[in-house]
Amino acid sequence: MTDGSVSQEPDPGPGGDAPAGRPGPGRRRARGGGRRRWLAAGGVAALATVLGLSLALRSGAAPACAAPPAGLAGAGPVAAGRLPLAAPPTGSTVHKGKATFYDSKGAGGNCSYPSAPADRMYVALGPTEYSAGAACGGYLDVTGPRGTVRVLIMDQCPECAPGHVDLSREAFARIADPVQGIVGVSYRAAVDPPLSGPLTFRIKEGASQYWFAVLVAGHGNPLRAVEVRQGSGAWRTAVRQDYNYWQIDSGAGPGPYAVRVTDVYGHRVTATGVTMSPGRVQRSTVTMYGGSAPAARKNPTSRPSPSPGATPSRATVSPSTVAPTSSPGTPQVSAPPALAASAEPGTGRPVDCASRG
Repeated sequence: MTDGSVSQEPDPGPGGDAPAGRPGPGRRRARGGGRRRWLAAGGVAALATVLGLSLALRSGAAPACAAPPAGLAGAGPVAAGRLPLAAPPTGSTVHKGKATFYDSKGAGGNCSYPSAPADRMYVALGPTEYSAGAACGGYLDVTGPRGTVRVLIMDQCPECAPGHVDLSREAFARIADPVQGIVGVSYRAAVDPPLSGPLTFRIKEGASQYWFAVLVAGHGNPLRAVEVRQGSGAWRTAVRQDYNYWQIDSGAGPGPYAVRVTDVYGHRVTATGVTMSPGRVQRSTVTMYGGSAPAARKNPTSRPSPSPGATPSRATVSPSTVAPTSSPGTPQVSAPPALAASAEPGTGRPVDCASRG
């Protein structure tokens, strides 16, 4: 376990058929008696159908459409009428498909990030692979005719089928000529990609002790679970929303909170001291994996020292303060309350089709 500190910042009928009532070539007109017999048989069948439906409804039988569609156990493109199982790309599986590009106009996409990444290397996935927000914050390595690019999953492409990745214009230019507009690609999840910094937490505007929602960022891999507790109480499981906030409808108390984060590969981090500060980013000094992030300002009296043995020690690190900046779109940073952390190894974007090449 390691401790850390955070800073906060405030902050997307042809074919020749005969006309009805007239016999076609080689077709004989039915006699009147045959028509009456047909009508009588049809009336009996219809009556039997109505009676059967009435009895089924009275007995409470479930309609046939209540059964789940076949094929949900498998993933992959829709084929032979089967639906793919919604899940983000993970592990070492290589997917093949196609890539297009779009421009988020600087917004952070369906994953609710304050802005697009500074390097503008991002991607939007279709509903199946976006998986109601489960893909948010993960990375893909996408390979095209010109090479491979690593992109952050931050958005949803509502019209994209499984295998269709919608890259930023800049990312597309790394793997293909934008004049092509659409190219064949292969892609796979980037497992444990290098992290650019520590975990951050952002409490959603409108949150209070009676309704809790937090956005977790900087985790590298897709997340599996987020749990919250106040003081020494029991852990409460937050529910991920499709816009990437983790929510507890009944609230988690006034705070401060401990937030335990687990990714899909089993890495786990517990951060303490997260406060009820809606709209402000609280930056820890612990990473999801690979050890703690270095403090922004060194303090010899509070520098953590390693302890012998296999069990990490808990130490205190003084909070860091980042000077505010006046750059447009850059969140202002203010001095935060201390946020300790411990590590345990182990609404939608508008689609602008016209912007694609």
